[in-house]
Amino acid sequence: MATLLEITDPADPRLADYRDLRDVQLRKALETTHGLFLAEGEKVVRRAVEGGFSPRSFLMAPRWLDGLADVLGTTDAPCFVMSEALAEEVTGFHVHRGALASLERLPLPSVASVLEGARSVLVLEDIVDHTNVGAIFRSGAALGFDAVLLAPRCADPLYRRSIKVGMGAVFSTPWTRLPDWYDALPTLSSYGFTTVALTLADDATPIESAVAGVDKVALVLGSEGHGLSARWEQSADRRAIIPMREGIDSLNVAAATAVACYVTARR
Repeated sequence: MATLLEITDPADPRLADYRDLRDVQLRKALETTHGLFLAEGEKVVRRAVEGGFSPRSFLMAPRWLDGLADVLGTTDAPCFVMSEALAEEVTGFHVHRGALASLERLPLPSVASVLEGARSVLVLEDIVDHTNVGAIFRSGAALGFDAVLLAPRCADPLYRRSIKVGMGAVFSTPWTRLPDWYDALPTLSSYGFTTVALTLADDATPIESAVAGVDKVALVLGSEGHGLSARWEQSADRRAIIPMREGIDSLNVAAATAVACYVTARR
């Protein structure tokens, strides 16, 4: 069972994993260096532990101890107990969901293992907003997609904000990073997937027709600002567009993903 440790000093060195959570660059450096990530909220903390990630520690207000008692009973990691005001002083924001956990990252699996048995996958190129990445994972999981592949420069799906927005979908959805950006889509084609790029290209066809009759499909999504690179747009097997009202040419990438996943799931 986790050891409960009451904390009264915000400068306690044992709280290092939880400091400065609003500083994105600092957190990215710290979490990469130490091989950790943070989960926020009772549901997300529970899903992380159930997903096989080992806790380094927990931080929570007393009122959350009973609700997470079963999770705390599965580990000997320390649980730092403090008031919500003190937690805000440590983390830099109001932890309104009351509970945080620091967990060990796992080695990323191979592309082949992630794709094994999959019929529908999402492929993300250079999506840099953590909120969008989390929302995409959540839509994919909700609409039956089997896996997610990320280009090397895509935002970290294990960043706290991404996990929170995705409600922990990253813990149940197989995912990994693509080691080869240039030939990523031809490689997917060699695995038997039809790659369908979401784009405003002149030869793009409505998403319904682009995925019709396709067995194994990979929906390809580009960055928030410029969309897909020319290389990925041209190397995709098909190019698709979501038809919409005249005068509106596109949706936010997370919203577009939800629409495209829904259509693809009904193919």
